[in-house]
Amino acid sequence: MDRKTVLEKISGTAILPVIKIDKLEHSIPLAKALRDGGVNALEITVRNDIAFDAIKKIKSVYPDMAVGAGTILSCEQASAAMDIGTDFIVSPGFDRQVVELCLNAGEMVIPGCITPTEIGLAKSIGLDTVKFFPAEKSGGIEAIKLLSGPFKNMKFIPTGGIDFTNLGSYLQSDFVLACGGSFMARADVIDKENWEEITKACQKAINISLGFELAHVGINEPCEEQAISDAGELDALLNLGVRNGSSSVFCGKAVEFMKTLYLGEKGHIGFYTNSVSRAMSWFSCRGIGIRKEIIKQDAANKLVSFYLEREIGGFAVHVVRR
Repeated sequence: MDRKTVLEKISGTAILPVIKIDKLEHSIPLAKALRDGGVNALEITVRNDIAFDAIKKIKSVYPDMAVGAGTILSCEQASAAMDIGTDFIVSPGFDRQVVELCLNAGEMVIPGCITPTEIGLAKSIGLDTVKFFPAEKSGGIEAIKLLSGPFKNMKFIPTGGIDFTNLGSYLQSDFVLACGGSFMARADVIDKENWEEITKACQKAINISLGFELAHVGINEPCEEQAISDAGELDALLNLGVRNGSSSVFCGKAVEFMKTLYLGEKGHIGFYTNSVSRAMSWFSCRGIGIRKEIIKQDAANKLVSFYLEREIGGFAVHVVRR
């Protein structure tokens, strides 16, 4: 699996399970539970003798799943992982020999980097994604925000101390590619073979990751005069205030009257998201088309919004940066 595809599968949900598998027979049920919950990437830690067998087993049944080998500490381990078809390599720290071995072999590698020196070294040899471990003990999201100042194009995968209580704070940052951890597939739940609970936990994590929330409803009007009239009429009823913009008239913050017929038979429904790029990856991985000609960016070339190709009830679906 090429690097671009691996990154899409990880960033599409921004959830990267980091799991130690103790029983080989758990490999496939676990992978299925993750996939049923919408997660199609997995890092298996190489901390026992069955790790590589688990990776091979999962890849044989689910070849489209991005499966990585984690806790790689030596070139020997990295070579063994690549020999069995592992999609990516993850190390807890920055080992230049391991990193260069992987790069020379065309393998995606994600080393652990905490300090500016380590991140600078990673950047100097062409990496743009690093693991931030242990995340919470190393300053958490605030440290990542500070490090993102000098390393603007670097993406981080924080791991360590992350759970459902702080997941959202990490994933509101554009600098976080994904959050790693075992909180969606805890060891005790795996031991009990409670696959349904793992699926539900993955769904919960993805909902937090994307953070979809109603932003506004856009109503198509035939002309500017009608848009102004209808916005004024609604304002007279609810006293929400009217704001006349270049292409539409807002009544309050959530109702938009378009000055001309725009996307959607009736109009559009806008939803906020924590990350526009993440939402785009998520929809793309599910085979849901995006109208590429209407993707908007700000002056800094950061994604602002996009429309789906699909309409619901005559309304186009608009996804907007929170």
